[in-house]
Amino acid sequence: MANTQTDIADLKMIRESARALASRFDLEYWREHDEEKKYPWDFINAFAEGGWMGTMIPEAYGGMGLGLEAASIMLQEVAYYGGANGASAIHFYIFPPGCIINHGSEEMKKRFLPGIASGKTVMCFGLTEPTAGVDTSRLTTKAEKIDGGWKINGQKVWITNAQNAHMVLLTARTSPRDPKNPMDGFTLFLADFDRTAIDARAIPKLARNAVDSNELFIKDLIVSDDRVIGEVGKGMSYLFDGLNPERVVVAYEQIGLGRRALELATEYAKNRVVFDRPIGKNQAIQHPLADSWMRLEAAQMMSDKAAQLFDQGKPCGAESNAAKYLATEAAFEVCDRAMQTHGGFCYAKEYHIERLWREARLLKIAPVSQEMVLNFIAQKILRLPKSY
Repeated sequence: MANTQTDIADLKMIRESARALASRFDLEYWREHDEEKKYPWDFINAFAEGGWMGTMIPEAYGGMGLGLEAASIMLQEVAYYGGANGASAIHFYIFPPGCIINHGSEEMKKRFLPGIASGKTVMCFGLTEPTAGVDTSRLTTKAEKIDGGWKINGQKVWITNAQNAHMVLLTARTSPRDPKNPMDGFTLFLADFDRTAIDARAIPKLARNAVDSNELFIKDLIVSDDRVIGEVGKGMSYLFDGLNPERVVVAYEQIGLGRRALELATEYAKNRVVFDRPIGKNQAIQHPLADSWMRLEAAQMMSDKAAQLFDQGKPCGAESNAAKYLATEAAFEVCDRAMQTHGGFCYAKEYHIERLWREARLLKIAPVSQEMVLNFIAQKILRLPKSY
C-alpha cells in the first residue's frame, strides 16, 4: 500500500472544515430524524457537495485521495455532532468502495467510483447472514455460474442503506466450503440493487433509526461477469483487507460521540443545583467524568497510532483492534455516566443523552464484538491457543 499520510496542517484544516459543516446539523435535527426514522438526505447532500464522500477515493476517479487518518478525523467530527446516525450516514459511502479501489478492474473503477465520490450513487454492503453470526465461513448465499454471469440466491441481515441503495457489494459462495480452507470459495460482486430480485425489509430497532437496517431476501439476482471484484473465490481475502481501516474509523467515531456525551454531562453538572450547590462540586460526579476524559484520550492515542501505521503501509492489526475496543468501552461508559449525572432527566429525549447511550451500545457488537477483539489479541499478540 502506498503512503497516504497527510501532514498536520492539512489534518487540522480537514477537522475544522468537517466541524464547520457537521455543526450546521444540531442535536435537535438528529433527535427529530431518529424519532421519525427519516433518512438525513439534506445532511448527506451537504457532505456530498463538499466532496467528502470521496475522501479515500483516488483523485483519478473523482475523490480526494486522502488517507485513513484524514477520513477518520472527518468522521469523528460528524459523530461528535450527529452521533451514530450522522456517522453511519457518511461511513457507508466511504468504506464499501475500498474493495473496488484495491481489487476492482480499471474499467470498474472508472465506471463506478466517480458516482460514489460525488454522493450520487448509494451503496450498501451485503455480508452478514442470520444463521452465520461471526463464523463467516458458514455464509450460505450462493452464486451459481450461468452464461455470461451469475445467478445469486440467499439471505442477508443488518444491511445498512438498503432502502435507498443503487448498488450492493455482495458476498456469495461460488464453491463448496472446504473445512481445510473455510474462507476460500467466496466471491465479491458489485451488483445493481435490483428490487425485482432483492426484497429489502427494514428492521425495527433500538437505535440509529435515521439510517435504515434491513433484511435482504435475494431470489435469482443476475450479475454479469464484469461485476466480479478481483478473482472468483478470493472475495473474503479482499474483505479482510478492509477490516483494520473500518475498526479505526469506528474508534474515531465512538470517541467523537463520547466526547459529546462528556461535554453534555459536564455542562449539566455545572448548572444543576441540588442542596444549594451545583452537583459538579461532588466528587461522586467529578471523578467518573474525569476518568472518562482520560479513557477517551487514551483511546484517541491508540486510534491515532493505528491510523498512522495504516497510512504508512505498516501492519496495524493489533492497534486497530485495540483502538476499536478501547474507544467503544470508553464511549459507552461515558454515555452511561452521563445518564447517571443527569439523574431522572436522562430519560427525557430533550437532553439527548439517552439517544447517545443507545447509539454507543451498538458498537460493542458491530462491526466486530468486543469479545472477538479480545480473542484476536490473545491469539495473535499473546500467542495463546485459539479458543474457538
